Amino acid sequence: MTNEQIKLDGGSLTRAEVIAVARGGAKVELDAAQLHKVQRAADFIADKVRCGEPIYGVTTGFGSNADKLLGAHRVRDELPGGNPDPREETLPEELQHNLVITHAVCVGEPLTPDVVRAMLVIRINTLMRGHSGIRVETLRALSEMLNRGIVPVVPAKGSVGASGDLAPLSHLAIVLLGGGEAFVEGERMSGAEALQRVGMQPVKLSFKEGLALNNGTAQMLATAVLALDELEYLLGVADLAAAMTLDAFAGRSGALREEVHALRPHPGQVSAARRVRGLLANSTLVDIPYHLVPRFKTWSARAWTTPQDRALSFDIRWEWVPADQRHGREAFYQRFLPFKGGKKHQPQDAYCLRCMPQVHGAVRDAWAQACRVIDIELNAVTDNPLIFPDAEGARHIEEQVISAGHFHGMPLALAMSYVKAAIPVLASISERRLNKLVDPATNDGLPAFLTGNEDGTDSGFMIVQYTAAALANDLATRAHPASVYSIPTSANAEDHVSMGANEARQVLGMTRDLSDVLALELYTAAQALDYRNDMLNAARRLAVAGGWQALAAKVDNPPPAGHPQRAQFEAEVQALAGQLAGAGAFRPGEAVRMAHERLRQAIGFMHRDRAMQHDIAAACRLLHERAVGA
Repeated sequence: MTNEQIKLDGGSLTRAEVIAVARGGAKVELDAAQLHKVQRAADFIADKVRCGEPIYGVTTGFGSNADKLLGAHRVRDELPGGNPDPREETLPEELQHNLVITHAVCVGEPLTPDVVRAMLVIRINTLMRGHSGIRVETLRALSEMLNRGIVPVVPAKGSVGASGDLAPLSHLAIVLLGGGEAFVEGERMSGAEALQRVGMQPVKLSFKEGLALNNGTAQMLATAVLALDELEYLLGVADLAAAMTLDAFAGRSGALREEVHALRPHPGQVSAARRVRGLLANSTLVDIPYHLVPRFKTWSARAWTTPQDRALSFDIRWEWVPADQRHGREAFYQRFLPFKGGKKHQPQDAYCLRCMPQVHGAVRDAWAQACRVIDIELNAVTDNPLIFPDAEGARHIEEQVISAGHFHGMPLALAMSYVKAAIPVLASISERRLNKLVDPATNDGLPAFLTGNEDGTDSGFMIVQYTAAALANDLATRAHPASVYSIPTSANAEDHVSMGANEARQVLGMTRDLSDVLALELYTAAQALDYRNDMLNAARRLAVAGGWQALAAKVDNPPPAGHPQRAQFEAEVQALAGQLAGAGAFRPGEAVRMAHERLRQAIGFMHRDRAMQHDIAAACRLLHERAVGA
């Protein structure tokens, strides 16, 4: 919790401030100058009602009942056998009260407290604009409910995204009236008890206040803000996972170069390439010459001779390329020594590595576009009708109380549809990198499934890829946009709706599965990086301690003594030994090293098969807690 105070004036609320209230426990204060505008609109509405002006949602019914004008008294009291209503509410007050209590009809599990707190701060902020007709005392009561720790119980499902999030916002407002349910310090209780617990009294709504409280986009917007915050973190994690995987492959950095992306300067693409370049800074694994990288060979008792290397769980090998097999490749073998180890002799990496800036960047651009929309919406007025008490030259009430459609969630819904389609893309490319790491046909000399498997009994990381594949598929099946399926409501008075609340809620849920996919890649990449780094440094130690003769023992296909090419072979092995000995200790990029170290604090290297569920849970938890990131 924090002592931070967020001042709300209706025009300057940021995503970071919403997060501070929703997840950091920051409190809100209401801008005093802006409260004068709030009260001005409320007074204007009260005056027009006294003059007998018909105003939608104030002296008329709602939705398809908009053609019903409120009378001077209750007709139902005159029904045969009827008794006068004992309540003291006027019809306009009853209208607002009934609006809230009949619209609180959501179902499903309650929204998490952070979503509900975000809804509250967003709703308070939009009402601060002074175009909604709510009284200052009602708005203060709403902010006190937030500041005193009341979290209304808002079941997750029930909004169609126009007229805004009517049903979930009614679950917020009903607690202010002493109804519904709420959490206080994690304890679930009735709304009346929650108010009493924190020293508050129920509110009796006045003209248009029910409509001001429940007509708007606060649920979809709150959920979108939290989802975008999660995705922003995960975009950094995805870049980190890609960098660690690239180091583990001893891959190539050319596709990340600044001048390359200047030729196709999509902002997200440029940013992703720049970030990964930074994460790989000081790496001696990326762009390493082909011939220095050995391939894995299964450990044997005769693999190593020094005490330090006898502790290794692998052997290493190269294959020498005879001179008579180099025809047409002379230029290549002038640059690289004729040894085939772990790196394939090809000038480009697979798409999941080489096209990472384009793919990650496109997702980053989708995120940025959604942020642009959400930042506008945070300080927008989204209820109906809109009140312009100071409109100059107005001759009729319709020019000062205007029915419009700002409650329609389509701007948010389409923005979140874009993000929803992007999330499986990020998961998919992560899963492809993970798969490449465990597949011996594609992992450039690393052990199959990243385990030594000396006795043929180990599965290693084989099934980790299954889980990543299952999550990626599940995300793909959930990516279909809700926003394209409008179902009319309110007897067709509301004949086109956005389904934006469903869209945002689904995106927020999808970020958790994306987080787990990225955690699986990092978990796997850490194992691969250990193998790659240890194999290279073992080769270096061998060259330093045993010289070229010891290194020659790790080369397959050597010409026998007395063979015409034997002298050439020995000279080339000596060159290989010299380059390894002079290379210095091999290491990943500094940021990759730090992330790898954090992973290893929680999860040890897996020398042979063990129960992996605790490893997986730890890897996922590190990301859920944002303990690893770029």
